[in-house]
Amino acid sequence: MITLALVALMVVVGGATRLTGSGLSITEWKPVTGAVPPLGAAAWGEEFAKYQASPQYKLLNEGMSLGEFQFIYWWEWGHRQLGRLIGLVFAGGLAFAAVTRRVSLGEGLTLFAMGLLLGAQGAVGWIMVASGLQPGMTAVAPIKLTLHLGLALLFLSTLVAFLVRLRQFGRDDGLLTPGLRAWSYAVLALTFAQILLGGLVAGSRAGFAFNTWPAMDGGFAPGLDTLFATSPWWENFVDNAALVQLNHRLGGYLLLLVTIGYAVAVVRARFCRRASRRAIALVHIVALQAVLGVATLVMVVPLALGLAHQFLAVVLLGVAVANAALLRERATRDRSAAAAGQGLPQAAE
Repeated sequence: MITLALVALMVVVGGATRLTGSGLSITEWKPVTGAVPPLGAAAWGEEFAKYQASPQYKLLNEGMSLGEFQFIYWWEWGHRQLGRLIGLVFAGGLAFAAVTRRVSLGEGLTLFAMGLLLGAQGAVGWIMVASGLQPGMTAVAPIKLTLHLGLALLFLSTLVAFLVRLRQFGRDDGLLTPGLRAWSYAVLALTFAQILLGGLVAGSRAGFAFNTWPAMDGGFAPGLDTLFATSPWWENFVDNAALVQLNHRLGGYLLLLVTIGYAVAVVRARFCRRASRRAIALVHIVALQAVLGVATLVMVVPLALGLAHQFLAVVLLGVAVANAALLRERATRDRSAAAAGQGLPQAAE
């Protein structure tokens, strides 16, 4: 639970680092010695000189003062330190659980695999930063930023699913149909995909264009000449602000409709009051997230709204993962009961 809270915080701090333009302020990756910030005027001057040699400084921030550099430096430094802290907390918890035999061999191997995923996330983070230090670049590559975000979300999802397995919060009663379980997976998959589309919006700075809603460029969508202005055509899905933002809008509409449909199906099936409450909560979170997204867009991405939108996305994903994991746990119990000849429950809670 501590690791989960730190990862959620990490996603928000990462968003703040991006929105403040701080991600390229540290031009080197030193996993150990990089934990020590510059100490003294000479050290700060050396770090500033490294940044002044970067394309972002030359093309975007030329003339920046040392104080302005220190502001963005501390954001990126804090982001990296939080990443180190997450690694230490997770590794320390895993070691303690292994030594005291608080987890089974299978659970231990699962946690070890999650640790490898966490390490890969850190490596991809540097690959992302390195993409923004290439000649002519003033920001990181959108696809690499989205990959960095996606791995963070995947690690967060595994944490939530593992936590549900360990704690077994509020077990569901009633007869679960395969359709409801499949629908819960659809909500989860669309949520994950929609957040990744949001990562592309962030990476391409698409939120700073077409700042009207529900109209976009004077209509439902811009013309094809705008949506596919870049060659080759597939790059438009990553770098073209118009198409990237349109895809994120369409993904939001689809997610809201599917989540509402899922909630209606759960309530009508009278499967379980707990499951019904979770489904209705998902609708409320998606609706609030949509409102936050529209407000962030029309107000041209103020920092507070941008971070709130990103944090609520993490909450939404966590609830969607927990919901799907709880239904999976219920399906596993049903199969076990059937195999044991005990039959299935006939009445809802």
